[in-house]
Amino acid sequence: MGRQLLPQNWRAAGLRYYAYNYYLRQRFGHRVQKVSVDAGFTCPNVDGTVAIGGCTFCDNRSFSPSRRLPRQTLSEQIDEGIRRLKRRYDCDHFMAYFQPATNTYAPVARLRRVYDEALAHPKIVALAIGTRPDCVPDEVLDLLSEIAQNTYLSVEYGMQTMHDRSLDWMNRGHHHDSFLDAMERSRGRGFEICAHVILGLPGESHDDMLATARELARLRVDAVKIHNLYAVRRTPLAEQVERGDVHLMSRRDYVRTLVDVLELLPPTTIVERVSGDAPPDYFIGPAWCLDKPAVRLAIEEEFNHRNTWQGRRFA
Repeated sequence: MGRQLLPQNWRAAGLRYYAYNYYLRQRFGHRVQKVSVDAGFTCPNVDGTVAIGGCTFCDNRSFSPSRRLPRQTLSEQIDEGIRRLKRRYDCDHFMAYFQPATNTYAPVARLRRVYDEALAHPKIVALAIGTRPDCVPDEVLDLLSEIAQNTYLSVEYGMQTMHDRSLDWMNRGHHHDSFLDAMERSRGRGFEICAHVILGLPGESHDDMLATARELARLRVDAVKIHNLYAVRRTPLAEQVERGDVHLMSRRDYVRTLVDVLELLPPTTIVERVSGDAPPDYFIGPAWCLDKPAVRLAIEEEFNHRNTWQGRRFA
């Protein structure tokens, strides 16, 4: 895959899964914290290329601080993000995370310019780029591969699920075959391949969610980001939840399902995220998402109750 695997001693460190913070400390020798940046990109299911309206669950302002503030230059965003993070963390090294919208959806010359601007900041030691699997033509992958020769680079593909009917429900504008194509063309290019997955999509059974986990295991993605489906204001999903057409997972069901999923993943797969939330003024539900320490404690308790760990059922 994109990175050389580090020694897998996370279990010896007392962890139940291969946590991202642990991986970054191993790789860099110190804490590295993500700082969100916004290059002003849009998406092909917003501008009408494949659809209009965006994903059913999506309001980029709820995902990224940069979309809730007046537009700044990338350097200004990084400076402001670092100031916020330093209030919470003892950290002096940062990863520029191109988070909102589709961050490979532009001409290569523009992409090179914005990536280089972020890397020029003296506190930035790595890049993470969130994108869609249908928005990485070969010339973009060539650019990402070039960057990865000198910089740790994580490319996050929005897989969401392997089930096409669910991708249709969320107005995604592509099917699972797009993810398979992006994976195949991304292999061996030097960057980390991360898959974003949502649990609790309407109409998906427990077995459906585990099928997505087995697909991730089969594909041997480098990393995963997992969270439950949650609703933010002014989205089609918010309207569906308020009408009672969509029911969001309980914490108990989510925690059990998450641990089931992690048991199926290879022990070498980095787990970048196990929960998600949004600012309270954007958030509709489920309410338990907002108490992240309680969610993490519930996950740890489920692991301990089962005496299990990531990869226990990987075959």
